[in-house]
Amino acid sequence: MKPMPLSLIASACAGELNPSAQSVADVEAFGFFIDSRCVIPGGVFVAISGDRVDGHDFATAAVHDGAVAALVSEEVDEVPCIVVADTIAALGDIARWYRRNVLSATVIGITGSSGKTTTKNLIADVLDGQVVAAQGSFNTEVGVPLTILEADERTQFLVLEMGMRGLGHIAYLAELAAPDIGVVLNVGSAHAGMMRHPADIASAKGELVEALPKNAYAVLNSDDPQVSQMEQRTQAKVLRFGIHELADVVASDVTVDSMGRPHFDIGIGSDHPVRVALKLHGEHFVESALAAASVGHVCGMAPNRIAERLSSAFPRSRGRMEVHTTEKGVTVISDAYNANPESMRAALKALRSMSSEGRTWAVLGEMRELGDLSLAEHDAIGRLVVRLDISRLVCVGEATKVMHLAASNEGSWGEESTWVPNTQAAIEFLDNHLQPGDTVLIKASRAEGLDVVANHLIEPGGSPA
Repeated sequence: MKPMPLSLIASACAGELNPSAQSVADVEAFGFFIDSRCVIPGGVFVAISGDRVDGHDFATAAVHDGAVAALVSEEVDEVPCIVVADTIAALGDIARWYRRNVLSATVIGITGSSGKTTTKNLIADVLDGQVVAAQGSFNTEVGVPLTILEADERTQFLVLEMGMRGLGHIAYLAELAAPDIGVVLNVGSAHAGMMRHPADIASAKGELVEALPKNAYAVLNSDDPQVSQMEQRTQAKVLRFGIHELADVVASDVTVDSMGRPHFDIGIGSDHPVRVALKLHGEHFVESALAAASVGHVCGMAPNRIAERLSSAFPRSRGRMEVHTTEKGVTVISDAYNANPESMRAALKALRSMSSEGRTWAVLGEMRELGDLSLAEHDAIGRLVVRLDISRLVCVGEATKVMHLAASNEGSWGEESTWVPNTQAAIEFLDNHLQPGDTVLIKASRAEGLDVVANHLIEPGGSPA
């Protein structure tokens, strides 16, 4: 972040400096942070009041450990404070001011029901120049402003994820960030439980392209009908990506190797297709690669350079199709960071494509936030496991009983499907049954904690595949 005096920060968010802050109003801050355990020396601690923890309780400690002030909604005695009505809204106000008055970077906003983080990483890997990209899944009304404030006047590209929990959320994030390029990947059923109607998901995702000005670019997935229709909702220039010939950036001759890594030709406009060999596991990552290639093209990169960058990009996100081979000869696919029906189907197909001489195992937990769709979607995943001829299914947790029942009723399955109540039971079952040469996928929504199972299997000495 470009250093800013506390007086300017207060002005940007219509905050008031308390007496302790007035005496240091000219002191410059070097960043913002929300976790008092991870102090940015010379930064501003943003005190957020949550359901279980109130950041105001840690403001004194944050300043003692090196923060120059705290952004608060309740003044903390003897601590330099910028006092506002709402700290999250104030953080957004600061980021909005900073975006418009400090940054000259090309800002890229990404949304979609799945694949945002992988796409963000690939875009950051593809672009030539100084790039600031969101950490992890910093895609909320807190994470997006913090990412904006990480950039400075030297930043050439700022890559942001934009998530949503309801209508208007992405519109707010887009208004803060003022993106030059908006990327919409897909519209699925993730977070359906938070919406009044499934159609609201497409409406919410489309808020990104609605916010784009005429001189911006909307990068749209032409393979997803709900995304393709968003062309009618934007005044920006449109670039389409997909596997259909009508796309502007198109993938053809898609194959996968023995580890499920996709290889394909990428064609951009009238240029001759160039070959890409991704190091990511799963054919579904072609979508993310095409989105990243589209952004590279908009930013003036040559197709050969884009293909070279895509082919050299390594997986960077833990718990997202992260593949290891253990000392015991078991291939573990850790994909327990998040799950929705679309990503679950994609991961199962990737598992099937990675089948070797051993058995394939799907260890699956609940897909959360599906609302009324939950029973039907878990039932469908159980049946899909059988239709893909996955060797064994282990369903973990109460909500997956319907998945276990669906698999058991599909075809002539007997003991191929097993239900266990929790992660510890899953670990014990796998320890007793996995054999060298087996490939096991572990996937669930993050709150299910199946990463514990993956970490147990990937014992010290396991190597990335």
